[in-house]
Amino acid sequence: MKLAEIVDRLDLVVLSAADKLDTEVTGGYASDLLSCVMARARKGNVWVTLQSHLNIVAVASLLQLAGVIITEAMAPDAATLQKATAEGIPILTTSQTTFTVVGHLAQLGIAGSASQEMEAAPTR
Repeated sequence: MKLAEIVDRLDLVVLSAADKLDTEVTGGYASDLLSCVMARARKGNVWVTLQSHLNIVAVASLLQLAGVIITEAMAPDAATLQKATAEGIPILTTSQTTFTVVGHLAQLGIAGSASQEMEAAPTR
């Protein structure tokens, strides 16, 4: 599914890199801990987070994520949006909670990869 369809279906606000909405989304990842995102998100994933600072752009760019959905009406500052535009990272916002957004993504068929779930599962 293209990022543009997710934007339309979830009624997201596009704040940067609107020209990159034709990117194919390969899955999703939700976390507010940058270290977890760096360890478990995969190229082409859409990242759902409350974080709105400059470092989200660095992580999204490093991992070649399809985009970042910032939840609960958190607003990135101008420097973050400028960097996202320069890096070609779509920053999308919504007033919905992370839980709600992830539920909607799952209903659209966007899911985390099996390897992500296996890595996160506790072993006994």
